[in-house]
Amino acid sequence: MSDLTGRTVLIAGATSASGLAATRTLAAAGARVVATGRSEEKLVPLAALGAETEALDLVDEQAVRELARRLHDRGLAVDGLLHLVGGWRGGGGLAGQTEEDYRVLEGSFTALRHLSRAFDDDLRASPAGRLAIVSSTAVARPLAGGANYAAVKAASEAWTRAVAQGYAKAAREAGEPLRAAAVIFRVKALAGLEERLAAAYSGLWDTAAPELNDSTIELQERG
Repeated sequence: MSDLTGRTVLIAGATSASGLAATRTLAAAGARVVATGRSEEKLVPLAALGAETEALDLVDEQAVRELARRLHDRGLAVDGLLHLVGGWRGGGGLAGQTEEDYRVLEGSFTALRHLSRAFDDDLRASPAGRLAIVSSTAVARPLAGGANYAAVKAASEAWTRAVAQGYAKAAREAGEPLRAAAVIFRVKALAGLEERLAAAYSGLWDTAAPELNDSTIELQERG
């Protein structure tokens, strides 16, 4: 198991099964976990695992900025960001791709943009900053019935790769070694892979940033 003693990790959208698994794994590795979600009630199990919890809507840019301020006021700088905000809406072919469904799915991308900007300084200043998103194999093989979903995931991947370029550029211009890495995890379906995702994210600290930054890692069920 990775030793994350002294690291502060923010899990965005932590009230899912994946969030519970990540909280258990990261806390067991010694990390200070800050778990976010919209519902205070749904955050209770995460607090029981030792996480500090923050109830907010990550689509609200001001709320995200206020979260960053609250953490900084408590002397916390984020070393890791695991973005689990997501969900699925789709089906019905191209004609079934409604605007309402797209706007719901788009919230994940919006939250990623807000969070990556709000904590960019923290992650670049960390001795080992690690940002990761969960994307889908649908980006490479989109279907008409999942066009909305694939489009949002593709946008999220593009944004994450831009974050990675920003980390590399900042390190190069400062004449410093690259310490931060932005990574994309791709899955066909997340159900059943929650523990593997948690272990894979925790394990990012075992690999140097230059090897990880701007990488895509596909997680598959063990055969």
